[in-house]
Amino acid sequence: MGSETKDARATHGTFVVERTYQASPERVFRAWADPERKRRWFAEGEGFTVESFELDFRVGGIERSRFTPAGGPPLANDTYYHDIIDGRRIVFSYAMTIRDYRMSVSLATVELEPNGSGGTLLRYTEQGAYFEHADGPDIREQGWGSLLDALERDFAEH
Repeated sequence: MGSETKDARATHGTFVVERTYQASPERVFRAWADPERKRRWFAEGEGFTVESFELDFRVGGIERSRFTPAGGPPLANDTYYHDIIDGRRIVFSYAMTIRDYRMSVSLATVELEPNGSGGTLLRYTEQGAYFEHADGPDIREQGWGSLLDALERDFAEH
């Protein structure tokens, strides 16, 4: 599951993605905490086949998803929750695997703040180590932007 190459340097990166939602911080928080909702906006993308998704949303809990993009290799996401403050903050680490190759490990923080108009400012900060043949911080930032846009669509549809 590790990388065995001559050049075993990791690429490191930190990025922040912000979104404003017309939903209370409590409602945004529930979208991360509820397994059915999280699966809907996080794992079920267009063209993706979800093989499994489990969420134990608590400090010390885990989240695991296994999925395959159309025409692509199998991917896995293994998450561990380190800190949770109801309605305000979620801190987790996660490892992404493609086939049997670990491509990255990241530490992420989700912060939720009331925006003064009944909505929420969500700030997602990630610090990652991206290994050989990984997508890297720029593509990962775009990916999280797309996921947070999917969360906004989920609010509109449900």
